[in-house]
Amino acid sequence: MTSARPIRVMRIIARLNVGGPALHVALLAQHLNPPVNAAYESLLVAGQVGDDEGDMSYYAESLGVTPTIIPALGRSLHPVRDLIVIGQLVRLMGRFKPDVVHTHTAKAGFVGRIAAWIAGIPVIVHTYHGHVFRGYFSPTMTRVFLTLERLTGRVSDAVITLTDGLAREIVDEFRVVQREKIVVIGLGLDLRAFADMPRKMGAFRAQHGIPAEVPLIGIVGRLVPVKNHALFLQAAAILRQTLPDAHYVIVGDGEMRVAIEAQIVGMGLTDRVQITGWTRDLDPIYSDLDVMALSSLNEGTPVTLIEALAAGCAVASTAVGGVPDLLGHGAFGALAESGSAESLAQAILRALTHPPDAAPIREQMVRLYSAQRLAGDLDGLYRRLLEG
Repeated sequence: MTSARPIRVMRIIARLNVGGPALHVALLAQHLNPPVNAAYESLLVAGQVGDDEGDMSYYAESLGVTPTIIPALGRSLHPVRDLIVIGQLVRLMGRFKPDVVHTHTAKAGFVGRIAAWIAGIPVIVHTYHGHVFRGYFSPTMTRVFLTLERLTGRVSDAVITLTDGLAREIVDEFRVVQREKIVVIGLGLDLRAFADMPRKMGAFRAQHGIPAEVPLIGIVGRLVPVKNHALFLQAAAILRQTLPDAHYVIVGDGEMRVAIEAQIVGMGLTDRVQITGWTRDLDPIYSDLDVMALSSLNEGTPVTLIEALAAGCAVASTAVGGVPDLLGHGAFGALAESGSAESLAQAILRALTHPPDAAPIREQMVRLYSAQRLAGDLDGLYRRLLEG
């Protein structure tokens, strides 16, 4: 590797839908590219966002990043269609001539790494932002995904996980890749707006007719099965006895919306629970929440928890995936047993009545999860792999 030209990185993600991975890759495409870093030239490749998903392409564009779109990359696995996508990626790699291909999310990780291997790319890296081996598919499909991940793990020079806990799952529980290929690198985000934001601005409560003095508990994310909003509603029903005036908001949209609306009606929670739909402006939401909750069956490193903590909001979450590591095993937020509504209700109550000191946590979130730190970590990794 010479210094005659910038290091070229092709970054591939299935789609830029609402969630942490879209924020992550957009920030990397900005920070490892001129004018921020003239030592790099980055190309972001993504698939088409589905009609029932929130599209975060606007965020990449706001950073000056224009993705190259391969529509079929964003769809579910399909043998014939995926062969076509692999061919399209190989041709794109032939034109761009990347030194590094770095893939993100499951579908892009499979087709992107196979294409990079065919194209003879010097360095192939994949990031697990979470995994799809629990809570997503049937046992048969899960075995298919495990087989594909083990195959592509062999052609990877490095496999990144966001937390030590996720690394243990990938290596020890699911045996996807050898431990020596694992590198733990935390998320990088732009948290300045959340860290500088005052608490209890009141705009979100006023917009949705929620009194300023009542407890407000919220959940932010896609309305999909793995997020397990049913558990959040069950916890809300349990808390009616202890917190009769509390209100709850579900921020997001997705395939489970109709079922969640039916559950709200069936549980008699229509006067206490609102679904707001998608929103780009999360600042006033975190400002007005007393507790940010998460009820997921499986998570990598949830961006919503990081953002809420940076905003000074107390959090409560099921102890799944990378969440215990993120919350300092209970030091930064209340943890609940996965699948237990009673445990989640008690965690929400602890976060509400005995929140940790928010000021040092806000500072720590900004320090640990900055985009600058992430770009520096990856710069070091890429250079080590290219030298090797």
